Amino acid sequence: MSVDADTRDLHTDARAVLTSWTAPDAAQEELRRTYLDHLDRHPDGVWRSCQPGHVTASAAIVDPDGSRTVLTLHRKIRLWLQTGGHCEPADTALAAVALREATEESGIADLRLLPDPVRLDRHWVGCGGGTWHLDVQYAAIAPPGSEPVRDPEESDGLAWFPVDAIPEPTDTAVRALVTAAAAAARRAA
Repeated sequence: MSVDADTRDLHTDARAVLTSWTAPDAAQEELRRTYLDHLDRHPDGVWRSCQPGHVTASAAIVDPDGSRTVLTLHRKIRLWLQTGGHCEPADTALAAVALREATEESGIADLRLLPDPVRLDRHWVGCGGGTWHLDVQYAAIAPPGSEPVRDPEESDGLAWFPVDAIPEPTDTAVRALVTAAAAAARRAA
């Protein structure tokens, strides 16, 4: 993908989000700096075509009191994960990517995305023959009484779970994100 006005807008937004974000600890601060360095080196660093790695956005969906989370059983890697994915050509803001993905993958309308990321997670994936996802992670609050609607094209499972009883198989990054999202939801209540 060529670097045009739209890609610069998303690239600029990603850089602004990461520049203004206050990391909660030293490890997250190191990731924040790694992401900014990546964007400085790669004008296409928000697109999946950037093989050294690319920025993605995700969201842990939680209920208003932060006691439950929606997770999706990923079709390919067979883990329970948060919603999220790649930036698309029409995207102009990371928060919009996270909200779009959360809405598409959960089937829940009227999600409220909290404005600031809650975590960052860098992980290796098989897309494009293998690359890094530089995931910017948000918290999305579902309206009271919301029920997820699984799209068979998106996942093999989709359900609410207590934040302190995340199903297996999953990973520590999902557990950390859900904990951070639940805490953010309680603060926002």
